[in-house]
Amino acid sequence: MKAVFIAYNQAHTEVVQAILDKENIKGYSRWEKMQGCGTNGGEPHMGSHAWPAENTSTLAIIEDGKVAPLLKRLRKLDASAEQQGLRAFVWNIEDGI
Repeated sequence: MKAVFIAYNQAHTEVVQAILDKENIKGYSRWEKMQGCGTNGGEPHMGSHAWPAENTSTLAIIEDGKVAPLLKRLRKLDASAEQQGLRAFVWNIEDGI
């Protein structure tokens, strides 16, 4: 099992949800109204009058074989709107209940 943490501009929420649906990924949690600043030149997403955008993040726990197809779709989304900001990170899941 793998954990995939996806952080993205809130504008991508519906598209990220559609990707999860298309990949038949059901085990996830989502956090809305997150703040942050990416490392690759994007604008901060701070929910303020100066930087009004905010982020959303999703943590999905998925089978190893679903990681590559998910990341492929997320890379395509990121490439279509690089200034919006999207990052995904994968961790091993050692155990769980």
